[in-house]
Order: sequence, then C-alpha cells, then structure tokens
Amino acid sequence: MKSRENISQNWLPASRKEVESLGWDAPDVILFTGDAYIDHPSFGTAVIARVLESEGLRVAVVPQPNWRDDLRDFRKLGAPRLFFGVTAGNMDSMVNHYTATRRLRSDDAYSPGGVAGFRPDYPTIIYTRALKKLFPDVPVVIGGIEASMRRLMHYDYWKDTLEPSILIGSGADMLIYGMAEKAVRELAGRMKAGEKLDSINDLPQTVILRPASEPLTPLSGIKDKILHSCTEAKASRKAYAENFVLFEKTSNSRRPVRLIEPCGETLVVVNPPYPVATEEEADAIYNLPFNYAPHPRYAKKGPIPAWEMIRFSVNIHRGCFGGCSFCAIAAHQGKFVSSRSVGSIMREVERISRMDGFKGYLSDLGGPSANMYRMAGRDRERCESCARPSCIWPAVCDNLDTSHRELTSLYQKVNSLHYIKKAFVSSGVRYDMLFREYNPSAGRDEEHYLRELVTNHTSGRLKVAPEHTDDEVLYLMRKSPFRHFRKLREKFLTIISSAGLKYELIPYFISAHPGTTEQKMAGLARELKELGMHPEQVQDFTPTPMTLATAMYYLGFDPYTGKKVYVARDIAEKRKQKDYFFKSKVESRKSKVESRKSKVKSQKSKGKR
Repeated sequence: MKSRENISQNWLPASRKEVESLGWDAPDVILFTGDAYIDHPSFGTAVIARVLESEGLRVAVVPQPNWRDDLRDFRKLGAPRLFFGVTAGNMDSMVNHYTATRRLRSDDAYSPGGVAGFRPDYPTIIYTRALKKLFPDVPVVIGGIEASMRRLMHYDYWKDTLEPSILIGSGADMLIYGMAEKAVRELAGRMKAGEKLDSINDLPQTVILRPASEPLTPLSGIKDKILHSCTEAKASRKAYAENFVLFEKTSNSRRPVRLIEPCGETLVVVNPPYPVATEEEADAIYNLPFNYAPHPRYAKKGPIPAWEMIRFSVNIHRGCFGGCSFCAIAAHQGKFVSSRSVGSIMREVERISRMDGFKGYLSDLGGPSANMYRMAGRDRERCESCARPSCIWPAVCDNLDTSHRELTSLYQKVNSLHYIKKAFVSSGVRYDMLFREYNPSAGRDEEHYLRELVTNHTSGRLKVAPEHTDDEVLYLMRKSPFRHFRKLREKFLTIISSAGLKYELIPYFISAHPGTTEQKMAGLARELKELGMHPEQVQDFTPTPMTLATAMYYLGFDPYTGKKVYVARDIAEKRKQKDYFFKSKVESRKSKVESRKSKVKSQKSKGKR
C-alpha cells in the first residue's frame, strides 16, 4: 500500500500574513488571478509562479481579489520589486460568465464551491486599472488566454463591436501571449539585472505599445509587417478581414514576423513567438515543485469544479495542429506540438497515485487533442516555410508524421502499472487521422491505436466531436467530412462487438456556427435519426476573440475567400437552431416508448390466442 503524501508543504504566499511568515520585506513579483489559487501544472498562474520561483525570485499570488470595495486586496501586499502580473485565469472571463445567448451563468468552475461572482467581467482590464491607480509607477504585465486572444484589435461579441488591443484598454505595460514560461523567465531576468521594462523592445512573444511618432528599432533577422490601422479596420470590413488573415498566417508560421498595428497615436507591436518548447523544456515545467492541490484557504469553502475535473489527469503535450476555425488553441498554445518524455509522464502518474483520494483511475491521459503526441513534420525545413493554419485540413499534409505507435505504447505502459486500474482518455480524438480515406499515411498503427483506445481507455462512452453533419458547414469549421464519423462508428461497433463490450459512441455538435442555417440543422437531426443516435454533448456557437469563426460571424464572409457566409445573429434564431438537438432527443424517446408499447401489445395479443 502506497503512503499518501503531505500535499501542502511548499505554498507560495497568498496573504500578508504568509508573506511576513517567510521573512520577506516585499515580493519580487505579485500575480493577480481571476481563478482560485490551485498549485497544479494545469493552471497557468501556478506554472508562471513556479517558473519565477525557480529563477530565485520571491513570488506571491493574490487570487480573486475583491474589486468592489476600497481595493484593499490590491494593496495588501504592497508593491513588488519587479512587476505585477495579471491574468483573468484559465478561461476567458466572458465565456466563463455568459452563455452563447448572453445570459449570465449561475456558476463558476474555477471558484470554490462553484459559486459565481468572485471575478468581474474582463478582470484583466479591471485588475490592471486598479493596480495602476494604486501603484502608477510599478509595471504591470498581463497574460493568459483572455489577454492573449485580445492582443490586437478584435471583435467583442458581448459588446458587439471591434475593440482595440487589450493593452490599450487596460493600461498595462506589456502583454505576454501564448504559453508564457520562456518570456516571463527572460523578462524577470533582464529586469533583475537592471533593465527597465519600458526599454525592453525585443523580447519574443510579447506585445508592447510605442508612440506612432517614433521609429521602431529594427529586430535582426525579423521582418516587419504593417496591419491596417484600427481606424481603417473599423471603417472597412475588408481591411479587418485582411488584418485577420495576416494575423493567423503569422501565428501559424515558424518564420519570425513582427506585426505592427497603428491605433491612433500608438503602435501595437507584436513580437514573434519563441520556438516551440523542446521535450527537455516541457519536462522541466512538470518537474517544478507543485503541490497538486488548491490552496489550504479553500478547505472549508467547497470543492472547486475545475480542479475536481483534472486532479487525476495527465497532460502529455501542448499545441494542436487541427486548426478548427472556432477554436482558440492554435492562436494561444500554437500549431506545433510540444510533447513530454515518457519518463516525465510516468513520474507524474506515480506522483498522482500517491495523492489523497486516488483510487487507481486516471481521468485523462491527453492534451488539447488526445492523439497528437510526438507528431511533427518529417522535413522540418518544409515546416519552416509553411503558414497553413492546419496540418490536417483540408487534407492531411504529406509531410506530417501521424504514426500513433508511440502514443499506443504510452497508453499501454501507463495501464500496466500495478497501481493503475485504468487510464481513461477523455480529451477529444481526431478520428479522421486514423483512416486511410482521409489520411494516406494511416495504417496498422492507427488500427491498433483505435482498438487500444476503445477497449482499454474508454469509460463506457467514447466522446468525439464531428461538430456537424453538413459538409459545407464542416468545411467552414475546418473539419473533415461527416462520412469519416460514419466510418468511426462502423469501426467502433465492430470493436465493441468483438470484445463483448456495451459501450456507446457520444458525438459532440455545435449549432449556429457560421454557415449553419435552420435547414442544415434540420438535416443534422435527420442524419442522427437515421443513425439511431441522439446528441448529448451540444453547444451553441459563441464568438470568441480572434478565431476564424468569429471573424466570419462579424464580417458575414470568409476573410480568406471573400465568399458570403450565412450567420445566425439573432438570439431567437440561435435558440431555434439549438432546439433541433433536443427535438432529436424527444423523437428518440418517443421512438423508444412506441417500441415498448408495440412489444406489450404484441405480448398481450399472443396471450389471448
């Protein structure tokens, strides 16, 4: 029997009392976050805090500060020596707060007890303004997905307007976009050495503001590209479309480009990102001394749903080359996959096995997409010159190594551990990569992977995301045709039949995505009825900043082709489209009831004979 470990032994301070107990006169960096403080590598604030700590810095965390009172939470730790860091948290605050129909949600998965109300709308802006009011001379650096996806002018669905870079709206001094470990480590090191933040112009993966009247210092080996100004983009949808295409292409390219967006008398300058993290760099993050638990302050405040969901899960890679038009992952984490070593993953599994409450089941062994582990281009030089937003749409790149052999081996190694009863895979699977009809490289390795996944890593319900049944809509989503889902279903039924399993295949769908009409939703309902399926995992499309689908929603056309795209903007129409999912459920229930009635009637008739 393994001994359970003490998981509250090395907390970063989150209060004045905790700072004083460490004997600090002041922290070097103070991080403010809209989430509860959970010291785990799945939560961005914890990762950044531990990275800075590993550089010898004193780091404090202020979770979910009260912004409604006299701002005492923002004042309680005083001013840091280097800078304040601000993030809205792991999730965009507006998606966290509102449904796709702009209705206020009643819960918050990242707060204790799941209770809503512990963060404002746009906390990145609200927190930064509070800090700038109290400590005008202390630099504020913003990051996280809310800031990352608003680094340039963007469409805001909740305000129904184009908004400038969040750097301008918040008053912050610098924005770090994407996965920020390298940039924040370098920034802290340079500031510790005496550099002033406002003089740092060349740090990769950062966004800064500079006066339009002053020439920018050229960066060696990096090409500048000028976007249409904010004024032009607001006046012309064509200009905004061209800006979006340039942004997405540079985001998905290994060639370093500095984007410059004139906005009034200010230039928004986006420096190119760091190269994708190596295996050693990825492993180093997971070697940091995380406590794998929420801060003890929440012990009597109820469970934190987001933590409960991932506490026994393992993230094996970052990045996603799927390029789905409605997804923010590629623009935030990047298109190129960064994978951990098998040794690092196995060490984390062993670490989790010693946690209180662990009963032998891993809830997920996955990533942004479950089956992209260690996949990359065979010829890296070809990748250097490629700006495709997706490596697998509209077809799988012939340079992409999609072998699932190493991933299958990893699954088997984890499942073979004596303290693991079963390692589930709950992350979404790109099933189209498994079939030769879509992926010419697919073969026996992919067949073995699917069988291993279904028979040994499914909880009884395999969830996948075809997203729609209409191929025109799927094309706009950058998803493969629906026939590949049919192929998956055939394979799935064959596997569970031969293994004597009674598992279900649960599809995930989106309504009201650009290109979706009511007729196409009716077609979706008919298609599912033919298959004898009713969807449980459904979502109404929410336009989130700086995705292709959101650009189409705002523009009314595809920014790449200029072709008109139908958009369901009216809330009543969005609800009507989503109702087709529930009509499918009702029809399925009616069919089952009628079937039972027919059987009973038949049995009664036989009894009279």
